[in-house]
Order: sequence, then C-alpha cells, then structure tokens
Amino acid sequence: MSMTSFGRRIAGVVLGLALFSLSPLAASVPAAAHGFKVGAIEVEHPWSRATPPGAKTGAGYFVMVNSGSEPDRLVSASSPAAEKTEIHEMSIQNGVMNMRKVEGGVAIPAKGSAALAPGGFHLMLMGLKAPFKEGQMIPLTLTFEKAGSVEVELQVDKMGATSPSHGASADEGEAHQH
Repeated sequence: MSMTSFGRRIAGVVLGLALFSLSPLAASVPAAAHGFKVGAIEVEHPWSRATPPGAKTGAGYFVMVNSGSEPDRLVSASSPAAEKTEIHEMSIQNGVMNMRKVEGGVAIPAKGSAALAPGGFHLMLMGLKAPFKEGQMIPLTLTFEKAGSVEVELQVDKMGATSPSHGASADEGEAHQH
C-alpha cells in the first residue's frame, strides 16, 4: 500500500468518525459518565442504589474534585425526593459498624478530591417520598462553602451496587447498603 493510499484511508476513517459523531444515532448513545461543576468544584458520577418498596432511606455517592488553589467544603445537601438529606460517615470500630452525622461538612483540599462512597462519607436521604428505582435520576442540590450551590442528579443503579455502573469506580470491596 502506498503512503498516499494509506493517507486516504486514514482520512476516510477520520471523516467517517466525524460524520457519525454528528448523526442522530450518536446523539442517542448515553454518556459513560455524568458530572456537574460549580466554581472550582466538579462533582463526578453522582449515584445511588435502588431501594426496596417501603424503604425510608437512600444514600448518595460521588467524587468532588477541587481544581482551585483554596480548599472548599461540602456543607449541605437537599433533595425534593426526601424530607431531609444529611452528610454521614460510616466506619467500623472494634468490628461494629458506626454511622454518624458529619458536623461541618466534608473538606475538599485545594488541587485535590474527596469521595463520598460506600463504607465512608455519604449522603443519607431520609424520609424518601418514593422508592428509588434503577435507571431513575434523583435531583439533588449540593452546597459548598466557597463555590456555592449546584444542582446535580444521582443516577440510581441496582440494589446492592458497590460502585456506579456509569463510569466511575468507588470502593469495590465494600458491599454495605443503606
């Protein structure tokens, strides 16, 4: 194959990919992940688990990335899907699981990140108005000390999920469910 023939083939593949990306079929392909940004904070891959019928609590997980030169802090959260939303931390001490409300929020270091994941910091959505169903998007408002507030959506994955199915990886070894 001559170099010009090879070059034309490459150009054809690139053109084909460019045209596909503009096609309606490409537009209907869901993104592998979803993220939201406010100020220097990006909230990546917010997710939750489906809840059984009658469940009164659900949980929220995501990664917060701070691209700024100053630390920030997640100070509160709220959702129309629940009566109350609190930041909690789960830990195991002497073989006993402990869950507690976090006072003062979760710190996000400058040029760093903080994760809300099963087995650690997480959001507790209490007094659910309806069970979370797999595939549903749950609206959530997050408020940061410096960056302000941002509207995000928790993507509901299957019951018992230990990480989001849409592109992020949380603590794969933790199977604790709220």
